[in-house]
Amino acid sequence: MAKKLGKSPVAKEEDKEGLFASCSFTDLGLHPTLCAHLQDKMGFQAPTRIQAQAIPVAMSGQHMLVKAATGTGKTLAYLAPIVHLLQMREPRVERTDGTFALVLVPTRELCLQVYGIAQQLVHRFHWLVPGYIMGGENRAKEKARLRKGISILIATPGRLLDHLQHTSSFVYPNMRWIVFDEADSILELGFGKALEDILEHLGSRNDASNQNKNKMEPMKRQNLLLSATLNEKVNRLAKISLKNPVMIGLDEQNSSAHGKNHTSLLSDDEEEILEKHNVTVEQAVDDFKLPAQLVQRYVKVSCGSRLAILLTILKSLFERQLSHKVVVFLSTCDSVDFHHTVLSQLEWSPGLQLDTDKKQKFISCKVFRLHGNMDQDDRKKSFLGFSSEKSAILVSTDVAARGLDFPKVKCIIQYDSPGEASEYVHRVGRTARIGEKGEALLFLQPIETDYLRDLELHGASLTEYPLQKVLDSFPVNGQRLHKRKQISLDMHPWIMSLQRALESFVTSEDTTKKLARDAFCSWVRAYTAHRGELKKIFMVKKLHLGHVARSFGLKEQPSLVGRSHQVQLKKRKKEQKRERPAKRRKIPAKR
Repeated sequence: MAKKLGKSPVAKEEDKEGLFASCSFTDLGLHPTLCAHLQDKMGFQAPTRIQAQAIPVAMSGQHMLVKAATGTGKTLAYLAPIVHLLQMREPRVERTDGTFALVLVPTRELCLQVYGIAQQLVHRFHWLVPGYIMGGENRAKEKARLRKGISILIATPGRLLDHLQHTSSFVYPNMRWIVFDEADSILELGFGKALEDILEHLGSRNDASNQNKNKMEPMKRQNLLLSATLNEKVNRLAKISLKNPVMIGLDEQNSSAHGKNHTSLLSDDEEEILEKHNVTVEQAVDDFKLPAQLVQRYVKVSCGSRLAILLTILKSLFERQLSHKVVVFLSTCDSVDFHHTVLSQLEWSPGLQLDTDKKQKFISCKVFRLHGNMDQDDRKKSFLGFSSEKSAILVSTDVAARGLDFPKVKCIIQYDSPGEASEYVHRVGRTARIGEKGEALLFLQPIETDYLRDLELHGASLTEYPLQKVLDSFPVNGQRLHKRKQISLDMHPWIMSLQRALESFVTSEDTTKKLARDAFCSWVRAYTAHRGELKKIFMVKKLHLGHVARSFGLKEQPSLVGRSHQVQLKKRKKEQKRERPAKRRKIPAKR
């Protein structure tokens, strides 16, 4: 099957404009029982183009590098052939045989997601046991599961390395597959050294294979690397982990440069690999392919009105369509906590403001939060809760930006700018997945609009959101505004009324006010962290910090927000000055 990949009828019959291939899973050589399960129980009627190219290669035993946009079915592209080959193994796989396939993922949430898909795939092959290990979980319980045996293991790098070094009951001599899923994200999170140690421990480093052969490897090892973007770090990982990989998902120009259609094989010589791969990377980095059905917009908002406009847009979305799922991306954990509190607790009187008895929640749907500082149980509840809801909002940091496939997400709001263009692509990739329609909205201040040019260079073109029309559709004190002269957004009666309600809500309780202050401080710190050319666009010096405070519902100027800290510093300095003379009196003069 792999030999036919270059001139396969599957490739010829594919709809070049569409996401799906015109073949079936049976045509790719998968077991009939597995194909029936994919269609009848999991709802996959046909493979995507990436799956149609990758599955035969994965079944052939060759190393593979897949570069594909988010939402194109990369997970199934490696799990389906692994399950197919394992269920065919004779004698039948037993738990005591240990781990055959290892899947490395960047985040705990993605670990749970891949585990869930693996569970579904092995439903008709009960002797295959999937499992997961990840940070935040009980290590002793994980050790017990490893002792019993896990056929397909999904893991985060740090916890896996811990068990490789300290869990003697972890059995992996039969390991045949190592999969790096969302490799670019794993490396960006700082797991590069951990991956090298893991490869060294498992005897799968190319540069160490001649000197340190793994005696426990009775069968051929196959490494698969999947990434939405390519960069120097991914290139290095590919160099040390893959040998003569088949490259899938590169554009036709890159592929034809190597004389292949859809794929290209790298040379055995490492210098040639690096040279050829670097050319591919440089060309591919600027080519961010986004789904054609994704509607991309931006909204230009002055800093002081950001929160009021965010609430207005969310309310408009849920009034337009009751069954709606939205992900709102923020830059910091403190900001997530604050905005989660506002969205889930803010009450509003739809009529006259004095009519306090008729107040109701401004956002009626459930609101979830997700960030790296949450307890593992809370993270799991948020992830599973948002996934199962038909109508909900998820407020999250970039921990939800990679690989996660939340069902039926219709809109992505990037309330805080993503920074690198690649991060923009990963965020919007949470919607418009597998052919579904989706919307993406980016918040920008007037001083930040040059960021749109940066996105255009990477193939992302955004149109302006009709904010004025949305604002005019909301009544103020029970009455809708009649068309009149254009007024600034900050002075719009709806925004002014909502801003007063926000400031009243934030200052009503000390806990909420503290959340707002912490969020403000962390937001400013994050804004200063932009790198390289982006610093010229996102300049702290151009910010009006008073307006920034207003966007968190704070009436005080930033100097007042930080005054308690300043007062403490002054007290310490005074105490230190008082202590110095006292010490001098006690110390006897030297003779």
